Amino acid sequence: MANEIQRHNNMFDDVMSAGMRNLLNDNFFSGFNAKADHMKTDIAETDKNYVVKVDMPGFDKKDIHINYENNILTITGRRDTFDDLSDKDGNILHSERNYGQMSRSFRLPEVDLKKAVAHYSDGVLVLTLPKLAPEVGTGTHIEIE
Repeated sequence: MANEIQRHNNMFDDVMSAGMRNLLNDNFFSGFNAKADHMKTDIAETDKNYVVKVDMPGFDKKDIHINYENNILTITGRRDTFDDLSDKDGNILHSERNYGQMSRSFRLPEVDLKKAVAHYSDGVLVLTLPKLAPEVGTGTHIEIE
């Protein structure tokens, strides 16, 4: 009898734990999450360049802007509102997709902008950012006065 009660308690605990996990993972709490839910980014570095891949599904290429200034790469995208989840009165029933302006910035030093290349395909922006070639010093000597 004690084993049956114990099993019931464990089953009840599992159901309650799963329910609590679902409650805490619900979109109601998503605004409290500090991690960005948009523009997921991977950055790889080699000796010669940086390769930046940004997930930007649903963006139009004309609405993506890339800026590099003071060793900071900034990628900004803008999306208009979505209408496809509304009832007969135009009320949105449920929406999880982001719209508006979104931006991400990364410090990537010494980029050669003249050789930078950007491609946007299948919702993924890929930037290849060559690094500036190190200047070869001539070993000029400066005399002390």
